[in-house]
Order: sequence, then structure tokens, then C-alpha cells
Amino acid sequence: MLRTLSLALLPLALVGCLQQQARHDTADAVADTVARSETMVKEEQVAPAQPRWLTADLAAELCEPPQDMWERIRAGMALPDHDHPGIRADLEWYAGHQGYLDRVVTRATPYLHLVVEAVEERNMPMEIVLLPVVESAFQPFAYSHGRAAGLWQFIPGTGKRFDLKQNWWYDGRRDVAASTRAALDYLEYLRDHFGGDWLLALAAYNSGEGTVRRAVTRNKARGKPTDFWSLDLPRETRGYVPKLLAISRLVTDPDYHGVSLEPVANEPFLTTVELDSQIDLALAAELAEISLEEIYLYNPGFNRWATDPDGPHNLLLPIERIAGFQERLAEYPPERRIRWERHRVKNGESLLQIAQNYRTTVEMLKSVNNLRGNTIRAGATLTIPVARQQLASYRLSEEQRLIATQNQPREGRRVEYQVKGGDSLWSIARRYDVGVNALARWNGMAPRDPLMPGRKLVIWTGSGAKEEVVAANNPAGFTHPFSSSTRQRIGYTVRSGDSLATISQRFRVSVDNLVSWNKLDSRKYLQPGQRLTLYVDVIRQSGNL
Repeated sequence: MLRTLSLALLPLALVGCLQQQARHDTADAVADTVARSETMVKEEQVAPAQPRWLTADLAAELCEPPQDMWERIRAGMALPDHDHPGIRADLEWYAGHQGYLDRVVTRATPYLHLVVEAVEERNMPMEIVLLPVVESAFQPFAYSHGRAAGLWQFIPGTGKRFDLKQNWWYDGRRDVAASTRAALDYLEYLRDHFGGDWLLALAAYNSGEGTVRRAVTRNKARGKPTDFWSLDLPRETRGYVPKLLAISRLVTDPDYHGVSLEPVANEPFLTTVELDSQIDLALAAELAEISLEEIYLYNPGFNRWATDPDGPHNLLLPIERIAGFQERLAEYPPERRIRWERHRVKNGESLLQIAQNYRTTVEMLKSVNNLRGNTIRAGATLTIPVARQQLASYRLSEEQRLIATQNQPREGRRVEYQVKGGDSLWSIARRYDVGVNALARWNGMAPRDPLMPGRKLVIWTGSGAKEEVVAANNPAGFTHPFSSSTRQRIGYTVRSGDSLATISQRFRVSVDNLVSWNKLDSRKYLQPGQRLTLYVDVIRQSGNL
């Protein structure tokens, strides 16, 4: 009788384990179930020895969380499977581009655990974790022709709607933690708005709830089905949902589709450190003992050389660096976390001129110097925050990314143009006989971005760029906004057939560096399962997106 009862309980226990794996629960619930079963059996005076495979210890073993993040994601997938030509076509594309998948995984690795945790806390389908693959290919600085920014590609208006702060210092649309919270808020709202239909919610995330709602209304009026596949939606949206379902299907069974996904450890990598003041990002990097580029990659929401003086006062940092960072930060009171200069106002100078010269804002100057208006007098002294290092050192700040974008060599003759009052991208493009989209991309903009007088643009004339086309292998539809080298540490598990040469080619690093980083003997073969540490140039990894 005991064996019969335990066999009946085992499937329930396994289901519970799968749910607990996804949510970091313990095996207590399963153990309690087994314990109650034992009590029931004892009450019936059945007392044979309990087999090992029925014990609470074994239940706990079955409930151990997966070691690989992809296993955890698979366990929580919940969207219905569909067989549609669009899904098959996208799946075929993904399956045929192993290099693209490798680059996406490399970029996603620092953020993946954070996103998975956020999705699990809301009990949402794990396919949502993969939405940034479709939106931005997990590029933290992604900026689309539609003015969408960050991993989750928020446009300015929707970002403000979901409390993503956007100003000169900071853009919450690129803040990994803040934008993930906002994206999940938006998706939950859309799910509820469309009666729990996740596919309609995803379509609305792409094209707006009004677009999808009107399509549903039209179909209802005509007596037609109102599921996603039956709606007359914009072309981009009709392709958007199949892309997510395709990448989800590939993650579900990569071996079947002839690809591999580099393992990602199922453990947190980044965590939030709360500060109480503005801090120079170069100082933050120094205190955390990481590179300045890494600070920006983990905290891409910061536009300038320092955090926003009005907050948020927090940073995402690698967990292993937190203790040292906090210990060293304690030696720097808030007034020492930013450097200051004193400026004596000259005849004819305005707050705007001074702010531009010091790469800051009028609001900052007024706040720091307790100024009520915009009037200043010659001879007065202003206290001004300044960067600890040369501005060129902050290579992933918004300003330096723009400089890198504008300095990329292209075909044609380079012309520099200063925007005048009344100019628009359209009028300038027409004057120089180039495409508006091309002109915007050359200058790190979207076609609808406003132009401010005095801004400098780069134009490539005679390049045949009346209308540049985004490369066919770029499903996210944007170009990378900078080209400078940015190194990021990643872990790699050696696979069967790997060698130092093949790994170096795959990640575009030298064999000598692989040997040095991992203290290897280059005369010995690598063993499957062996763990390596690599420091890769994330921009070179994303060269072909």
C-alpha cells in the first residue's frame, strides 16, 4: 500500500519541484507531503521500511534549482505552441545564425538573472525573458529609428507613462532594473486589458494597445475571430510575435534545431547598491575595482560622467565587488564624490554658455549656487561640478558615443553642418541629397528627434545614401551606437571539439590571452566541461548584430 500511495504522490511532487525550481522555494512542501503520507500509512499500521527513492531527502534533491539559466527559463515557459509559417521562417533564420545567438547570449549574460527573477516574481510566462532578444538583441544602448531606447525599447512617451525618468543626466529607459520593472508593468496592464491573452498583449507592446484594440473591434463587427493570428495588424507587429515564439522554441530545444546556447550560471551576477548622493562614475569604477566601461554597461541609464544629482542614487554592480566598494566608499563623504571648480563670471557670459563649457546644465548651476533666476553678474563666483577625468575617458557616455558614431568612416565626402533655427532633418537631407534615415543614423538620432540650433551634424555626401537599408541579418532594426572597444568578463564552458584556436576565433580574442587569463598549458588539450574566463570586446561580438 505504501508503494502505491507513494507512486501516486510522486508526479505531484515532481510538478511541485518544477514550480519551486522556478521560484527558488525549498523542498519543504514536497517533504511535508511525503511526511503526511508516512503519517497516514502509520495510522493504517503499515510499517515496512521506506525505500530510499521515497524519502524527503530525495524530494529535496529533485527540487534543487537548475544550474543553468536556460533550464530555469525552459521550466517556466507557458505560452501556447503554434505552428505558423512566420514562426517557422524566423526559427530557420535563428537556427542558421549561430554567431548571432552567441553574441546575444554574451550581451545578455550580466542581465539575465535579474530579468528572470523579475519575471518569476510576477508569475509571468518565461518567454517574456526573451523579449529583449526581439526588441534590442540585449544591447543596452540600443536606439531605434522610432526613438525607442534600451533593452526593452521604450519610446519617450511610454517611458514617462511608466515612471521612467528621462533628463540630461539620466535615461531610465536604458536603466536595466528600472526598464525591466516598467516593461513588466506595461505587459501586465496589456494582459489584463486584453482579457489575459498574452499574444494580444505582446502585439500591443509592439504597436500600442489602441492599434490592437481597433483590430479586435473590426473583427468583432465582421463576425471574425479575434485571436492574434486572425487580426489585421501592421506588418511589423504581425512579424513581432512570431519572432518571440521562434526564439522561445529554439531555447526550448536548441539541440533539435542544431544550435547551442552558451551556459549561463543560475546565480545572481549584479545587485543594486544604494547611495545617498551623486557620484562620478570614474570614482565608482575605481572604488568597485572594475573598468569605467563596465560601470556604463551595468548602468547604461547614465548619460554623462556622473549619476543624476537628483537621483536615482543607486548602481548595479557585480555582487563580488559590493563589499569592497562599500568599504572604500565610506572613505568618501558625499562632497568628495564629485570634483568642484570655482568659476569667475566674465563680462557677457550667461549661465547657458557656462553650462555648455563645463558640460553641465543651467539647472545644475542654479541648484548648486542657490540662484533663483538666470541673471548673473560679472565678477561673481560660481561653484561647478566637473569630471575627475578627461571627458574622452568616459567613452560610453552619451556624448562620447555620439562622437564615436559620427566619426565612423563611411563612403562619400564628410561634411560638418551646424543646425540653424528652422532646420529639420528633412530639410537638411533634401539640401544635401541624402536620405533622412541615413542622416539620422550618422548622427545617432531617430528621424523624429528634435533638432536644436547649434547642434553639429555629420553628413556624408555622394555616398549613394538616399535611402540606406538596415542589414537583413538585423532583426531588431537598429545599428550599434558606438564602435569603441568595451571589455566584459564572461564564463565559457568547453564543449566537445573545442580548442584554444576555435574559441579564440569564436570570441575574437588571441590564444595567448586565453592561456594567460586561465593559466593554461598551451600544450595540453582542453577538456569538455572545463570552465574558462574570457575578457571579450562586446562591441566586436556584436559587429554583425
